[in-house]
Amino acid sequence: MCARAIADNARLLAVYPEGFALDADHQPHITLLQRFVNNADLSAIYAAANAAIATEKPTSWDLTASGTYYIPSPPIGAAGIVIELTHELRRLQQSLIDALRPYTVHTGTVDAFASNQQGRDIQDLLVDYVATFVPSATGDKFNPHVTTGAGPLTYLDEMMAEPFERFTFSPVGASVYQLGTFGTAQRKLAALTL
Repeated sequence: MCARAIADNARLLAVYPEGFALDADHQPHITLLQRFVNNADLSAIYAAANAAIATEKPTSWDLTASGTYYIPSPPIGAAGIVIELTHELRRLQQSLIDALRPYTVHTGTVDAFASNQQGRDIQDLLVDYVATFVPSATGDKFNPHVTTGAGPLTYLDEMMAEPFERFTFSPVGASVYQLGTFGTAQRKLAALTL
């Protein structure tokens, strides 16, 4: 998965250098949960997330990449690889929602995001997306994916039309990140235990 995501990212950066690179600061990942929280609660959040993950064995899961997609935000879009939803992914997501519920705040501002441009690079729709992630992107609405980059819509249309060979992979880690532009996992706050 990492190799495919990084290869797709390199293609996208070649046509849209203003996008983001998958690198040490932007690791390929499946987002399970996005929430606004208070900084003062981070240690408790890490402990709660570790406890929720401890009930699972994610490194033993076989997940399937089944295609590509993009979310348009004209004139560009954010592209990624679709992951088939499994009972295990859904169960872990719900465990994390339940574990972090006491620490969740209703909404936030662009100041909650990692930004290199004093918030100017944080899209308004991103604030709303995080605020409504539960319930809008959870449970039966959960759409697991690995975001691979950003690019012009015309290029993304061509890229999505290419044949996709399904493959399987297994998770190798879990972390808590502060989101940045395009909703990328921009600043690693803590590695969790699998």
